[in-house]
Amino acid sequence: LETGIEGLVHVSELSWTKRIAHPSEVLKVGDEVEAVVLNIDKEAKKISLGIKQTQDNPWDKVQEKYQPGIKTQGVVRNLTDYGVFIELEPGIDGLVHISDISWTHKVTHPNEIFKKGDSVEVMILSVDAAHKKISLGMKQLKDDPWTELTKELLTGTQLSGKITRIVNFGLFVQLENGLEGLVHISEIPGVTSSDIEKTYKIGTPIQVSVLQVDHEARKIALTLRDQG
Repeated sequence: LETGIEGLVHVSELSWTKRIAHPSEVLKVGDEVEAVVLNIDKEAKKISLGIKQTQDNPWDKVQEKYQPGIKTQGVVRNLTDYGVFIELEPGIDGLVHISDISWTHKVTHPNEIFKKGDSVEVMILSVDAAHKKISLGMKQLKDDPWTELTKELLTGTQLSGKITRIVNFGLFVQLENGLEGLVHISEIPGVTSSDIEKTYKIGTPIQVSVLQVDHEARKIALTLRDQG
């Protein structure tokens, strides 16, 4: 600041939006910068400074710009077990939770559908500017088709499908209408949990019958047993 007087800009005070791991990413020794004095500790002879405070905080405008229900475009920035982070504008990300990706498809990991850099359309669900969190949805861009797609799925109805996942407790089957159901291991004659993966393969076409449709839990129970 002047001869013999220095202040510290903590890495978290460099930018409102950029994820800076080390100051050398944006600054070099000798640069002349504008900063705001945040705190002075005379006893410890420490001065805290901020550079980001010289600019408006873009999160202050997020609440009014991204209202719940608005549709907008974004870019996939990161994929996690629990959802997809979408960059709405530089430094402003929102999260599509894995449960808000599809009405009909049970997504086990977002990388089944997306990759980094994909351009996607999303709907704003909620904004918490104070905690810098935006909740987004993709399935909300369309009406929930559950009721329409399940109205003809009566007990005993025979259907064609394709095995999408194999677990020790059964088979997940994608039906022709796009919904997914479970054939529990107890509904697969002559097969145990130890040999199910030897008997069935992902992608194999399969004929099943509807056992039960649980509308509250949004689950379809299927069977391979003869219900005749």
